[in-house]
Amino acid sequence: MAAPGFAIRCKATLLRPASPRNASWRFLRLPQAASDRLPSRGMVAVDGTLEGHAFTATLEPDGEGGHWLKLPRALHEAVGVAVGDSVALSLAPAEKEPEPRLPADLRSALADAPEALAQWKTLTTAARRDFIQWLGTAKQAETRDRRIGNACDMLAAGKRRICCFDRSGIYGKGMAAPQAAEA
Repeated sequence: MAAPGFAIRCKATLLRPASPRNASWRFLRLPQAASDRLPSRGMVAVDGTLEGHAFTATLEPDGEGGHWLKLPRALHEAVGVAVGDSVALSLAPAEKEPEPRLPADLRSALADAPEALAQWKTLTTAARRDFIQWLGTAKQAETRDRRIGNACDMLAAGKRRICCFDRSGIYGKGMAAPQAAEA
């Protein structure tokens, strides 16, 4: 966790996603003034507190120059807040970038491409996160499959980053905060 005295303090409203209807997680949209103080319009790993409860998470871009935060059930229940409640947040860029979860389809493709896997292992955490986020912005299964193949080819050829990928979602409109359910 970051040292006490977080750089960004704000209030946000706890929201429930409209889809899936039975989601156990909740989310917050950061106020624009708080997002503006972050080091990137894209994903940002943060250490923080939610109503005094410590957490480490990765803020997601909302496609509008801001960020949103997915709260796992355990966190919002530990805090004891309900949908519609205003909650206090303290945030600071994380001291250590958390390792992204490797999707099963990419894991399988990398296992079948030894040169790509070798390159993958040399990438920074942020670069691995960008590849995974790029795959996640595909709207159709065929596009995702094609991107996985392209990613393996790029990695096998020595490439370390996704070129021309809009990490913020502002230009490509590939990222957005979840739609909030009606209260």
